[in-house]
Amino acid sequence: MNISEKGLNLIKKFEGCRLEAYKCPANVWTIGYGHTGSEVHAGLKITQEQAESYLKADLLIHCNNVSKLVKVPLNQNQFDSLVSFEYNVGYGNFSKSTLLKLLNQKKYKEAAQQFECWKYAGGKILIGLEKRRQAEKNLFLG
Repeated sequence: MNISEKGLNLIKKFEGCRLEAYKCPANVWTIGYGHTGSEVHAGLKITQEQAESYLKADLLIHCNNVSKLVKVPLNQNQFDSLVSFEYNVGYGNFSKSTLLKLLNQKKYKEAAQQFECWKYAGGKILIGLEKRRQAEKNLFLG
């Protein structure tokens, strides 16, 4: 599956776009729509077009990650919400999550409740993460 416009807009809304590298709450150099990698460093500046290009390439990876890890049928909204979630928490965290375990047991409603567990950074609830998880959960259930 590929992410829809609805899923893309969700990611763009919560990631925001910054054209100059910054350290995210996890202390990782980030640029564009949440793009990380060895090429991202202090002082790096990109154009809007480069941010869109990074996002497109990153989404290919994250869509593939979700497709590889999820073993049950998904509708478009479920897929989009999971790509947004995995884009944010990363492959390792998603692959070990209770959300994924429940989902792969076809416990869709129980899995949806797990979005709410992922609102912490550095041991503190972040309002932005809380809002993102609610939006992902609503899309998943919608």
